[in-house]
Amino acid sequence: MVSLKNTCKSSGLNVLLIFIPFGIASAILKMSDTTIFLTNFIAIIPLAKLLGFATEELSLRTSETIGGLLNATFGNAVEVIIGIMALKSGLIDVVKASMIGSLLSNLLLVLGMCFFFGGIKYKFQTFNTTSSDTSASLLVMTIFMVVLPVAFNWEDENKTDVEERQVKFSRYISIVMLCIYGLYLVFQLKTHSIYFKTNTTNEVFVRSNNIDYESLNNQRRAEEGEQQQQQQQEEEEEPEESTISLSFSLILLTIVTLAISFCAEYLVDSIEGISENWNLSPSFVGLILLPIVGNAAEHVTAITVALKNKMDLAIGVALGSSMQVALMVIPFLVIVGWIINVNLSLVFTLFETICIFTSVLIVNQLINDGKSNWLEGCMLLAAYTIIAAAYWIM
Repeated sequence: MVSLKNTCKSSGLNVLLIFIPFGIASAILKMSDTTIFLTNFIAIIPLAKLLGFATEELSLRTSETIGGLLNATFGNAVEVIIGIMALKSGLIDVVKASMIGSLLSNLLLVLGMCFFFGGIKYKFQTFNTTSSDTSASLLVMTIFMVVLPVAFNWEDENKTDVEERQVKFSRYISIVMLCIYGLYLVFQLKTHSIYFKTNTTNEVFVRSNNIDYESLNNQRRAEEGEQQQQQQQEEEEEPEESTISLSFSLILLTIVTLAISFCAEYLVDSIEGISENWNLSPSFVGLILLPIVGNAAEHVTAITVALKNKMDLAIGVALGSSMQVALMVIPFLVIVGWIINVNLSLVFTLFETICIFTSVLIVNQLINDGKSNWLEGCMLLAAYTIIAAAYWIM
């Protein structure tokens, strides 16, 4: 009862949970698409906050790395469920658009908002460089997975059974990518878990290439000392302790994920009508609007922990979710399509491929030094805005 009471008091947004039955009822009663969309959209907001609350409680009992992994997993459960339903309905284009949009949303929008809002509160923020470097390497594998099928398509376009070859090649890639993701989990949680521990000292390591950075280092150390003193005072004033039990946290994660899945399903069903009523192009809805709704959990959680200067958890949520979409969700849906006899390939359009390539390039450059500030957040948000504008015009 204490855990339930603390959960109810965790956020003022919990009053919006009343929209859950309204959202479900509006879909069952087949009300207008606008009503279904708005009620389920509002219902997802407090559910996303509860998901973040449960994840943060788990991270207090375990570690920020495992907490970030759990949040990314439960957050992407929505995309997996929606993708499987769309595959069963034969909506292959919708599946591809939503997966690419989810990847771009996590890479640019979620991470950008973490850097921006965290940078507004703190002059700079640091995170585990080993973890970020590993994430950067896996994001390069994402480029490999997306670019290679496009190149294969160009080489194979004059041969017979082109589509069959594309699907077969995509299935081979998916199996390999699932294996890579599994190995990454072993690397992160077992064999090299010590290198993924939270950086509590906020040290900044300046890379020197035969250039004297002594004066710059002294200035940065002085700034870091002031910020560390401020953070220590905040921690002494507001010590964080777990307020709900471990078993209740796991139960809460499961229930909230199921509720999000139901609301997201009804919301997705109403998107087509919304696009017609609001004069939105299908590409914009699939790649921009739908992923923002589907990633509401990651948005709320990542921004919340970034404001608390827990950048390892924020990076774990944003980049971890991106890696899971690229290395687990997309290949998994290809395999599911294989099982249910639906030909889903990894051949995306040229514009989608370029968007992914440039997005990964920008993110890799910004996380390379293990530090973040509000300007870097603005860069990521600007990149996402440009891509959104392109799909708005298309």
